Amino acid sequence: MQIGIDVGATKIESVVLDEKGNESNRERTDCPKDYSQIVKTIKEIDKKLEKKFNKELPIGVCHPGVHSPQTGLVKNAPNCYWLEKKPFQNDLRKELGKEVFCENDANCFALSEALDGSGKHYKIVYGIIVGSGVGGGLVIDKKIVSGPNGVAGEWGHNQVTHLIAKKEKFESTNLREGEIESFMSGLSLAKKFNKKFKKNLTTNQIFELYRKHDLDAEDLIDNFKLNLAMSLANIINILDPDCFVFGGGVSNEIDFLSEIETIVRKFVTGGEYEGVFLKPKYGDASGVRGAARLGRKSIY
Repeated sequence: MQIGIDVGATKIESVVLDEKGNESNRERTDCPKDYSQIVKTIKEIDKKLEKKFNKELPIGVCHPGVHSPQTGLVKNAPNCYWLEKKPFQNDLRKELGKEVFCENDANCFALSEALDGSGKHYKIVYGIIVGSGVGGGLVIDKKIVSGPNGVAGEWGHNQVTHLIAKKEKFESTNLREGEIESFMSGLSLAKKFNKKFKKNLTTNQIFELYRKHDLDAEDLIDNFKLNLAMSLANIINILDPDCFVFGGGVSNEIDFLSEIETIVRKFVTGGEYEGVFLKPKYGDASGVRGAARLGRKSIY
């Protein structure tokens, strides 16, 4: 059995999986906006679950950002800034008095779906996260690929293509504003819709209007489809994944994956792509399920 912990901006979710991947326990609590309290909360969850199951359990934790291989400190976690530049994994190991495995939440999502989810029959699984931010995780042969800098799979921080920039009339010299995330995240879509049509709506509301054939919403989402397809084609031209598994709040709204797949082929070298686009088997629970698998030697 393994404990999985998912630390997010608003919640800390825990799960206990048995050796067959069945859930024996699942709980959720609010996430403190304080680093020391987060460490304390995870310790309390660990002690509670070990008491419930009357045994010491291995534990894995997923979270935004990554631990820098150079410094051991968390980096690139803007939505959980209280984790930034903190030795999160090392502090958890000290506090819990045992081995703790920490990993990026998108990597854990991809791992979960590659092991026993939608991507379990495929060799190269790319987890695509499109939510309030944009991220990704890469799993090959059931093993996380994080790279020497811990940033493998982070397609959302790539600069947009020339075609996207030209189409969107992008002129800023700010590199962060030129990232894919700044064009396709839920926050950016809502901001763009408000700026262009003077309608202050959430991304979910925009997609709802799109499904009702609202012309303004159709204009925005049609651009989103093209931008997404061009960005995914770049991943294919480099890694050629067997499958993409889509997660995140914005991805949950997408009911046109087959259309995206068709557009992608226009931008892939040779015009062919035989991979598949999939929805996750475990949905938003994939991250915490992947975290529970981190202690297994076969994943790295």
